[in-house]
Amino acid sequence: MAKKSLQLGRAVEWPHTPDEAQLDRVPNPQAGTDYLVRFTVPEFTSLCPVTGQPDFAHLMIDYAPGQWLLESKSLKLYIASFRNHGAFHEDCTVMIGKRIASEIKPKWLRIGGYWYPRGGIPIDVFWQTGRVPKGLWVPEQGVAPYRGRG
Repeated sequence: MAKKSLQLGRAVEWPHTPDEAQLDRVPNPQAGTDYLVRFTVPEFTSLCPVTGQPDFAHLMIDYAPGQWLLESKSLKLYIASFRNHGAFHEDCTVMIGKRIASEIKPKWLRIGGYWYPRGGIPIDVFWQTGRVPKGLWVPEQGVAPYRGRG
């Protein structure tokens, strides 16, 4: 199946599932330089695969680009496709990281999924592709552990 053209700059339909969603990449004009790109997704939603109840997370996606950059409109559409997708927190977080890594082949990528409590227990999920490139500045993700009212 041939890849569709970029979604940026044109109207596109919202994807119904993560598998249906298209992630786009664009050439990295600074491919010879190690630097970090961060995407913050403060209102991620998916569904519990057992109860169908909504789950909410704050996602932090950091990557050191190689030849490609992840196009942000396509990321927005991909993330939105999880709104009616039933999967556990761990599956959603790792699935997103692996899909992005597969599409853009970064030098390094990490994702932190900071999930809001369900049943009184918050779940934080972390995944990365390997070692951080030597000398790359990687700031903390800055998401405080869940404290409730404490």
